[in-house]
Amino acid sequence: MTTAITCLWYDFQAEEAADFYTSLIPDAHLGAVTRYPEGSPGELAGKALTVEFEIAGQRFVGLNGGPEFPFTEAVSIQLLCDSQDEVDRYWDALTTDGGAESVCGWLKDRWGLSWQIVPTRLTELLKDPDPAVAGRVNAAMMQMRKIDVPTLEAAAAG
Repeated sequence: MTTAITCLWYDFQAEEAADFYTSLIPDAHLGAVTRYPEGSPGELAGKALTVEFEIAGQRFVGLNGGPEFPFTEAVSIQLLCDSQDEVDRYWDALTTDGGAESVCGWLKDRWGLSWQIVPTRLTELLKDPDPAVAGRVNAAMMQMRKIDVPTLEAAAAG
């Protein structure tokens, strides 16, 4: 059976990042850690080479490869949230200690990995059969950094 796992290249912070993600997100957990073997260049021997972790059933491996390939917004992890409290909790935690807000529910964590923190209510409102409602909701969302559900609801109501 073929398995697809997302590999995320870190600048020697994969173990720290995986520990943080799995402590933040319910039902996330750490997997195996492989270490650089003896005889590796520089001070790498014994340090984490790869770190396996799972978030909401999605498997990832963090690779400690160095600074050659930094993250870009071309790849992001999308977290679907059931409430504004959940949006707020993830947003605050992921932007702390060097993370950065972006627009329309996007942010970068302290390691530079992009995340989309999306309330499920946003997708429901964007699917409204009335194109005027969906248009107002989309216009409101385009003005936001962190998605605010009450503001989306107000936009939907007109």
